[in-house]
Amino acid sequence: MTLSFWRYAHLALALFSSIFLLLASVTGIILAVDAVQEKTLPYKAENFNEITLGETLPILKKAYPEITELSVDYNQFVTLQAIDADGNDIKAYIDPKTGKALGTPAKKSEFINWITGLHRSLFLHEAGRFFVGVISFCLLLISISGFVLVLKRQRGIRNFFSKIIKEYFAQYYHVLLGRLALIPILIIALTGTYLSLERFNFFMGEEKAKPVKTELSEKAKTVSIFNTTLLSDVKKIEFPFTDDPEEYYIIELKDREVEVNQVTGTVISEKRSPMTAQFAALSLDLHTGRINGIWAVILAIACINILFFIYSGFAITLKRRSSRIKNKYKAEESTFIILVGSENGSTFRFANAIQKQLIDHGQKVFVSELNKFSVYPKAEHIIVFTSTHGLGDAPSNGTQFKTLLEKQNQEQHINFSVVGFGSKSYPDFCQFAIEIDQLLGKQKWADRYLDLKTVNDKSAVEFVEWVKLWSEKTGIPLATTPSLYNHVPKGLQKFMVLDKTPISETEHTFILTLKSNARTKFSSGDLLAIYPANDSRERLYSIGNHSGNIQLVVKLHPNGLGSGFLNALEPGNVIKAQIVKNPAFHLPKKAPKVAFISNGTGIAPFLGMIEQNKAKQELHLYSGFRMETPTLMAYKKFSAIMIQKEHLENFHVALSREAEHIYVMDLIKRDANFFVNVLKKDGVIMICGSLAMQKDVENVLSELCLSKGLKTLSEYKANKQFLTDCY
Repeated sequence: MTLSFWRYAHLALALFSSIFLLLASVTGIILAVDAVQEKTLPYKAENFNEITLGETLPILKKAYPEITELSVDYNQFVTLQAIDADGNDIKAYIDPKTGKALGTPAKKSEFINWITGLHRSLFLHEAGRFFVGVISFCLLLISISGFVLVLKRQRGIRNFFSKIIKEYFAQYYHVLLGRLALIPILIIALTGTYLSLERFNFFMGEEKAKPVKTELSEKAKTVSIFNTTLLSDVKKIEFPFTDDPEEYYIIELKDREVEVNQVTGTVISEKRSPMTAQFAALSLDLHTGRINGIWAVILAIACINILFFIYSGFAITLKRRSSRIKNKYKAEESTFIILVGSENGSTFRFANAIQKQLIDHGQKVFVSELNKFSVYPKAEHIIVFTSTHGLGDAPSNGTQFKTLLEKQNQEQHINFSVVGFGSKSYPDFCQFAIEIDQLLGKQKWADRYLDLKTVNDKSAVEFVEWVKLWSEKTGIPLATTPSLYNHVPKGLQKFMVLDKTPISETEHTFILTLKSNARTKFSSGDLLAIYPANDSRERLYSIGNHSGNIQLVVKLHPNGLGSGFLNALEPGNVIKAQIVKNPAFHLPKKAPKVAFISNGTGIAPFLGMIEQNKAKQELHLYSGFRMETPTLMAYKKFSAIMIQKEHLENFHVALSREAEHIYVMDLIKRDANFFVNVLKKDGVIMICGSLAMQKDVENVLSELCLSKGLKTLSEYKANKQFLTDCY
């Protein structure tokens, strides 16, 4: 069945049952905690599962002259009803090994009884029990449909527990926790459904549900049941009133009820419990967690997860609805048609941003889903933005596009461009976009306007590359700032300012040190994303790990949005930001030599890598600055300490505004043999700083590779021996 069927079924069931699942989950958590609390009471004998009736019955008969009944509850607490030697009535928990009274059975509190009633029947008696059964069945269907959706998302059962691509908080943890809690929730739903069906004698009539008398085997007639039956298998024992051999023990076991001769212990008669009753008992044990404290805790966690699924499920739905299409113009009058294929709605963000800008430039634009492809009589451009789902499949709103494309023939020639969104973590990266691009290329009416562009992990930077090409060719000036196509993420972390160095007329660069939450994980080379105006405009800074704190080096630009915001901070201030993992620019652990190249602001991650170089790799730092400043003096002091600790080999400085006007490129030319040796010996060169510097460094290194007969710089890049993080 199609993905959309499972998704809509999953959503419809959740909508129908959400309020009642909320009640059932909250009460279920309380009851599970109560079940765990019962396990802590000191009424269970040691090695209880090894005690036989033959051991305990003689002890009890000796300790109590008259015994009426013995029962064993789900906690394996033994309750005895008897009269002691003083003629007192006894109803107490006892130690089956000694007969000693351990405590008095207490009734459930009014609160727990109230919660139990709400959980079982919503206080609606039989009608409520029936309705709770329906909700349990809905939860079962929700679990199954959710399981199918995860299978489709992860591309089969083999990848069920493989990496999940994190798009946003609600989506990621909805899938992650759904996988972990699937089995417990399935058991809760299945047992709840079974108990409701069994309550109304769904499986068999009331008469058939009673114990059935069975024929005894010869062994049962001769062997004493007292020596072969464990007390843990007993539910209740009714003792004979007198010593008359014609008076029997009536012993109720988990699977049968037997009459036993009190002298010989042989079975007189046996009634087997029907399988439905045994399944009902097992279902009750599993559903309540009453038989095992650990299982009760698991059930409580599963109920907490259900509460989270209600929240995250609706959050996902609202996010998809927020991406609904809003068109100012009709399809028949629009010259620009933007078709979107999206599984969760995120691709619409890019389409809506382009739509708004085109309309601002006086163009008539119509945005639609791929599955609504039609004839567009005035269209001049068709732009396709589409993601890929599963094993290179179409997203749910693009499954009909190929069929529609064959049926809906356009009457005029139309330019087309395709942009594919996906993740390189999946082997079928942008496969559906590739197929769409090829299919459009085969249409007689379609003229390729730009080659296919693929975007990894919704990268606004990569998307802007397409925007620049398309804008340049059409002559329509679209925004090329990545932050415009980003959205302000929710759930930003708080960071406190620990220290900030001052700036002056000669010193325009400052060092900012931030303290993060203890749970925040980051490495030197990762990025700090800030949102200075609390809108979609994002600024990224390379960071270093300095004594467990975040350190970044910032140059203050006139009217700079990010640098101005950071420069205005004072120690003690708290900002909201997020760590962006950048594993492609972490210190290569296996490289025999690493050469760091930076200008002033790009030095931060390298300082962190040097400080964290506990393995004492051979690291060389080349940095370019304008002039000697207090900040540079601090770097030199730090480097001297690191060289002494053997964390750093040397620190080479180029000063472009001093007398000799030396640039980093001059240092590379001076030490040409060193850089040749780094590349030849599988070492790594890392660059961080400005794009202008990167371009100049690459030109010098390319010439060096050519003159020395080495591979091309592109080959070293592909081999991950040349890493860059420049802006």
